[in-house]
Amino acid sequence: MTAAAVSIPAVSGLAAAHFPNKLDIDVQPDNADNYIDVDEHDTVEVVVQPVEFLNGDGDQETFDPTAEPVRYRFGSRSMVEDGDGARPEDDGEVREFNGHDGESYEALVMEFPVDKMGFDGGEETAWLYWERDESGEHGYAGMDSVSIHGTTASNQDIIEVLQQLLSRSNE
Repeated sequence: MTAAAVSIPAVSGLAAAHFPNKLDIDVQPDNADNYIDVDEHDTVEVVVQPVEFLNGDGDQETFDPTAEPVRYRFGSRSMVEDGDGARPEDDGEVREFNGHDGESYEALVMEFPVDKMGFDGGEETAWLYWERDESGEHGYAGMDSVSIHGTTASNQDIIEVLQQLLSRSNE
């Protein structure tokens, strides 16, 4: 392989966006099953909690969502990886929560529109990307398990559609 062949991806702009999984999120915090009904829910609440982690240099870093710009996208992994997904309805709200050891902390709570999330019913995980800057190419990711409902037609719905089609063909 030549040096020119190795440099083509970087020169052509094909380098992938970088979003390491570092965020601590909670989808539907008042719902243990993280139930999302895409037919019934207009929005989904997501909490982004402060988190400490080791960065790429091995140094401890703290991400405080209450002190960072609100540049998030939320939804299925394929949607957020492609630069799409639901954007928060507003800048969110800072709320106080109780930690496991009785200490309190502040976290950012946002509402995301369900119709922009890209869930098709096969997902068991929802992803949140935070964009470090306006380019949207670098930042942090977080994920939470979810239970997606309302994306497939019931057997009764399918039977009704077939009956309508059959009755039209008999006319």
